Amino acid sequence: MSYGSQILRLLPEAILTVFGVAIMLADPLVRRKRALGYLAVGGLVTALLGAVLMVQQGWWGPAFSDHILNDPFAVFFRVLFLLIGLLVVCSSFDYLETNAIHHGEYYALVLFSIVGQGLMAASVELVMIFIGLEISSIATYILAAFRTRDAKSSEAALKYFLLGSFATAFLLYGIALIFGATGTTHLAAIRAALRAGPMGPMAAVAAALMFVGFGFKVAAAPFQVWTPDVYEGSPSPVAGFMSAGPKAAAFAVFLRVYLTALQPVEGWFWLLWVSALLSMCIGNFGALVQTNIKRMLAYSSIAHAGYVLVAFAARSELGVAAVLFYMAAYAAMNLGAFIVVTHFGGEGERYVSIDDYTGLGHRQPALAAVLTIFLLSLIGIPLTGGFFGKFYIFQAALKAKLIGLTILGVLNSAVASYYYLRVIVVMYMREPAPTSPPAARVPGAISFVLSLAAIAVLYLGIFPGDVLQFATRSAAFFR
Repeated sequence: MSYGSQILRLLPEAILTVFGVAIMLADPLVRRKRALGYLAVGGLVTALLGAVLMVQQGWWGPAFSDHILNDPFAVFFRVLFLLIGLLVVCSSFDYLETNAIHHGEYYALVLFSIVGQGLMAASVELVMIFIGLEISSIATYILAAFRTRDAKSSEAALKYFLLGSFATAFLLYGIALIFGATGTTHLAAIRAALRAGPMGPMAAVAAALMFVGFGFKVAAAPFQVWTPDVYEGSPSPVAGFMSAGPKAAAFAVFLRVYLTALQPVEGWFWLLWVSALLSMCIGNFGALVQTNIKRMLAYSSIAHAGYVLVAFAARSELGVAAVLFYMAAYAAMNLGAFIVVTHFGGEGERYVSIDDYTGLGHRQPALAAVLTIFLLSLIGIPLTGGFFGKFYIFQAALKAKLIGLTILGVLNSAVASYYYLRVIVVMYMREPAPTSPPAARVPGAISFVLSLAAIAVLYLGIFPGDVLQFATRSAAFFR
């Protein structure tokens, strides 16, 4: 296969790399940095068209010495990453200007992070997965510290970097041990080697070490301690990006590694079971006592990682399809909620307390309405994407006879409804206080991305068939 043909199987990543480099080169020459944001939007739209072209032309199969596999599973996540990036970039225009941190490298870092995420989703070799993970992580570490004048932002980035590096060390040790046990780092070859002969303790230890690394990236308990502080301190658009893009990429790798390479290893199912339960309980009960909406959404993110792990624990094609559908629904509703927080926080993110949203339904009814849609979807109310996401997850778990875990998941969803509904009650059932933030005009870019996110949430809740069919097809090709 020619080099050009192989590049075509990484077409979205190649396009984003070119646009990212172009933004960095143009940054010193452009005075109005928003123009670089428009260039980033152009890159994301072009990459989306490249992904569509890959599907239409049937550019499927392995590339680069079988390290990359372009299959429907990888394409599903690539499209998801690109849409997330489009929403994040558009929602950042006015935020960066308001907070006087409008620098061109912000947009380049978002693009480079998505490049790493795409490599993670398409990689079927552990070293390649690690390279993609580091590309995404390094860019995200810098984005977390973008509010350089805010001590909380610097603290968040430092915590994220130190704990992320610590988790990466566990992942690397796991990769080294599995190489020592099987003599390869290719996922299919690892599975064949583990099936061919008796497995020693080294493979089980490797699976446990890699679980620590991936558990950190998806913010699953007991590796979730970084999440509330990092989400609170990071710029709101970046916190939303971290809650959707890198999390989805980590779950993509999680699925590939454990349901292909490490499938013959016994015992990791119980790691998933326990982590799913801990994540749901710690996330939901931790969110109950939060007064800062960003910290509440951070604990909520931990809980939703637990729901995804429930489907993961089903270890079935239906479970994989449920994970894919849920990640699409979760990206729309959670990122939408963070975009509202991005706009409402104002300069310096002064208004991030739940009490600041008092009477928002009277002061800004449209903004309160879209936030209500996102919160109802996070609960799992019918006619929203969150409802079908949880429905497919629990259906997969029941078919896998995970009855106890399903019951605990449903009970945790009931607990979660309290803290989401509390925000809705504050917005609609309390009169605005004299100290309430003034109603601010919603910029056109924010209106655009909120409309897209709300439409996506309602579409997935009313017409889930198309996305579910794509997810089911991707799961059927999954290996």
